[in-house]
Amino acid sequence: MSNQTAWHLIYTKPRQERTAREQLERQGYTTYLPEIRQSSQSHKPIAPLFPRYLFIRLTAGRDDWTPIRSTRGVSSLVRVGMKPATIPDQLISAIRKRADADGFHRLGNDTLKMGDRVRLVSGPFADYEAIFSEKRAENRAIILLNLIGKQNRIEVSAHNIALF
Repeated sequence: MSNQTAWHLIYTKPRQERTAREQLERQGYTTYLPEIRQSSQSHKPIAPLFPRYLFIRLTAGRDDWTPIRSTRGVSSLVRVGMKPATIPDQLISAIRKRADADGFHRLGNDTLKMGDRVRLVSGPFADYEAIFSEKRAENRAIILLNLIGKQNRIEVSAHNIALF
């Protein structure tokens, strides 16, 4: 194995991203946990950008990877076959550039207005086009979706829609 330094991906236990980060950093590992600052009305104003995932910087042949899987909060190291998945430095840089001055990401859905065209990015209606109607309770939105020739009001997670 070469002494190549690269970013890898940790799969954490549910809602234990911060615990895993703290424990890994205490062991001397370099980690990165991108976080979202949610609206002030939210019960959890700060949340992980990628729930259950944490980036870790490791050097093949130098870093001891065995303590990682037994670290509190860690479920496993994400692998492709038998090799740990490698994340390109450019992707980590792009994620970091999109953070604000405090290091947090902001959800773009705060800027949606009634009548905006949106696209569903996940779920059973992924890639469908809809019209934004209103923001609901924490992280929920009402959209108008044409199905079978009829406009339907559907409540979805605000994370599942993006401006068209």
